[in-house]
Amino acid sequence: MNQPNRTAVGTRTPPRRRARRDVAAALLLALPLTAFAQASPFMTGATALQANILAWLTPIAIILVMVLGGMAMANRVSWGWVVGAILGIAIAFGAPQIVTWVRGMFGV
Repeated sequence: MNQPNRTAVGTRTPPRRRARRDVAAALLLALPLTAFAQASPFMTGATALQANILAWLTPIAIILVMVLGGMAMANRVSWGWVVGAILGIAIAFGAPQIVTWVRGMFGV
């Protein structure tokens, strides 16, 4: 009966095979580090969207404040619109800080 070749217990691995095993282990350990180094595509897109919205919103907010000031000087303004505009501008330009605050509350 033919029995498969078995190595005896306690024999040492040949140096060439050990070197290959060590290199393979080092490569496998290095893979997660490169994976974590990449930026999230969602965060990249969200940051670009936020920058575009703020670029569009800045001149609109300036014009809105000028119009509300002119209407207030002419005594033709509903103060609810002014409060709403101020809150909207504060939320729009303070969004990054608000998101950071909420994420900190929930530990994300």
